[in-house]
Amino acid sequence: MASPSTTNLERAFAGVASNYRGADVDLNALYATLRRDSPVIAENFMAGLGVPTIAGLDANRPTFTVFKYRDVMAVLRDANNFTSGFIAEGLGAFFDGLILTGMDGEAHRRARALLQPIFMPDVVNRWKPKMDTIIRNEYLLPLVARKRADLMDFALHFPIRLIYSLIGFPEDEPERVKQVASWALAILAGPQVDPEKAAQARGAAMEAARLLYDAVKEAVVKVRAAGAGGEDLISRLIRAEYEGRQLDDHEITTFVRSLLPAAGETTTRTFGSLLVLLLERPGLLERVRNDRSLVGKAIDEAVRFEPVATFKVRQAAQDLAIGGVAIPKGAMVQAIVMSANRDEDAFENGDSFDIDRKPKPSFGFGFGPHMCIGQFIAKTEMQVALNAVLDLLPNVRLDPSMPAPRITGAQLRGPHEVHVIWD
Repeated sequence: MASPSTTNLERAFAGVASNYRGADVDLNALYATLRRDSPVIAENFMAGLGVPTIAGLDANRPTFTVFKYRDVMAVLRDANNFTSGFIAEGLGAFFDGLILTGMDGEAHRRARALLQPIFMPDVVNRWKPKMDTIIRNEYLLPLVARKRADLMDFALHFPIRLIYSLIGFPEDEPERVKQVASWALAILAGPQVDPEKAAQARGAAMEAARLLYDAVKEAVVKVRAAGAGGEDLISRLIRAEYEGRQLDDHEITTFVRSLLPAAGETTTRTFGSLLVLLLERPGLLERVRNDRSLVGKAIDEAVRFEPVATFKVRQAAQDLAIGGVAIPKGAMVQAIVMSANRDEDAFENGDSFDIDRKPKPSFGFGFGPHMCIGQFIAKTEMQVALNAVLDLLPNVRLDPSMPAPRITGAQLRGPHEVHVIWD
């Protein structure tokens, strides 16, 4: 196909990472200082780091940034006072239609109630055998004899392949999977800080959104015509009903399209960070290899320790206060998840990666009414993938002949390379 649709997947992923990289500073040290000295500040902190926002911030709106666990939780759990509808001005502009992250109030409650059952553990667990077969047969078994690899190649490709299959796209189109992933990443690259890049990136994002819509709509029409009797996501969305209401093809198409950027991007980076955190700790990796009941704990701790989306943005629905600081109605509030997840008042030794810590809510998948609807799918995919890596790559370890991996990024965090060898 033509123009932005042909963007190479690896190049698209690198481009998104570069876009959200931000200033090269020790963020965790900076956040520790801010939590102590300035837990609420009256400024657009992320813009200062050179990070674009997906929320369509108006430069004329006052912006506040909060860093403490208690304040981030207060913002994210209170969808009445801290709203999300403004997201339609930013990333939501590329998703005209059903986008949960840009909905508020009763409309959000109804849409969520209609969609949520499809993402519950009992449904997702039925997809596990299919996930396992795809990961092992298509990705890891062909690697085994090579004895070395950059596992970020695997991490980049398997999540979008899985979600492509679970959505209900045709299974016999391997190049189409990469194409869909490239369009999804082009949409994420739409918001830009640099004005010179902004117009071009927005144009490419709008074109990618259109092409992605057409591809999803074609699949929705085919599935509906075939009776929508399967276990795939499109079939379930067609059959879904809440208070006598069902979704039409446009709503299903726009919802599925809005899932795709996060479905690949978030899982890729989280899985990459999980691998790095375990490979850097060979003793812990061996514990997990020998006791697979620890895999889920390792994933949860990785989500806390290195969240992919490092901040969330909300808008004050009325005059209010956070931490004693007055927030006027209409102001934007940046809730720094990455800081809250290591707040010493909430997590003992928060700067330590500790899978044995007592469970406590963190914000890697959000919190409150807008908590990520697909988080159980993402966690299940990572669980299946990590188990397969440990089963099929004996004594997997960091490649001493290659640069050590680094987890970077001021907004979308994760490693770019994870070079390993195995026996």
